[in-house]
Amino acid sequence: MDKEKVLYPCYFDESLTRAAGRRVNKTCAVKSPSVKSIVLAAKKLGLSPKADKGSHPAFWSENEGRVLVAWDGPKEVLIQKVAQNLKAAEK
Repeated sequence: MDKEKVLYPCYFDESLTRAAGRRVNKTCAVKSPSVKSIVLAAKKLGLSPKADKGSHPAFWSENEGRVLVAWDGPKEVLIQKVAQNLKAAEK
């Protein structure tokens, strides 16, 4: 059974530090990640992402949204794969 992983735009935001919530290297991060762009990147991986209204606990007032993805593997692997697709789409 797949477990749902939660992806927040701040994980991929190059303007944030790691301490502020970024989860990928600066080289893999993008300027303004959105829920829509994360959903598209996850779909390119053959996944079935769902956009959600929730926000990151550290940024609760920003209402940036989040993406729910069914994924059995480690969350870091998912984050890295999505980041690669986001970066490729940015070019």
